[in-house]
Amino acid sequence: MMNIKTLEDRIGFDGFYYPKSFRKAIELNLLDFDLWYIMNEERVLERLKGLKNRYPNRNLIPFARRDDNDDIACFEIGKGEKVEIIHDFASRGYEQRTEYNDFWAWLVEATREMVEYNRVRRNEP
Repeated sequence: MMNIKTLEDRIGFDGFYYPKSFRKAIELNLLDFDLWYIMNEERVLERLKGLKNRYPNRNLIPFARRDDNDDIACFEIGKGEKVEIIHDFASRGYEQRTEYNDFWAWLVEATREMVEYNRVRRNEP
């Protein structure tokens, strides 16, 4: 299981704490939504390093990755609990896909996408 406190320390942004909603999802082991999945500590740190290089004007903290493209879900320093969907590896200035008001709003959408994906895949109504 992910150690949130250790990860917060390793991320290196003073004063950054994961929102309670994110902590609750981890506590409940809500990690995999077919298309989206919550990244483990090492993947978070690896992507964090890459994001700092690719988008140096942003302080993005990734937490989830989409399997079928380069989209990642991030918190961003200075934006509270908002979730930023970033199309990683896009040219600077073109990386922003969308923004959700908080983790729960992102989770609702990730779950909806999982349901739709599986309905189409299984040809269900």
